[in-house]
Amino acid sequence: MSKVAVERKNYAVLPAAVGPYSHAVKNGNTLYLSGFTAFNTPAQGKSMEEQAHAIFEQIKAVADAEGVDMSALIKVTTFITDFAQAKELRNVLTQHYNGNLPASTLVEVSRLFSPELNIEIEAVFGV
Repeated sequence: MSKVAVERKNYAVLPAAVGPYSHAVKNGNTLYLSGFTAFNTPAQGKSMEEQAHAIFEQIKAVADAEGVDMSALIKVTTFITDFAQAKELRNVLTQHYNGNLPASTLVEVSRLFSPELNIEIEAVFGV
């Protein structure tokens, strides 16, 4: 039985992790991103739309660092605090997916780890 090397990764272009986790973990040809938020970005405390754009800039920075583009995005899980804003969020997602629609899950939660955050996104890439 062969073992696949697991790589735990942090990226200097992202805000530092605020807990005991890695920005991403690579296992074989799959890269699993932790939940990204707008924490420690200029979008912290702003609208869900602005926070979503900031999160996707982080996701794209990881993709760039890994040498892939957004077409390699396999799956996203999005946690939001107000489902009434889902329509605006869908518009943002459409812009960033550029026609390469991943599998997706959208979940409403009562809150995230900071009251200034209203969206968190996890992502999985094929690399």
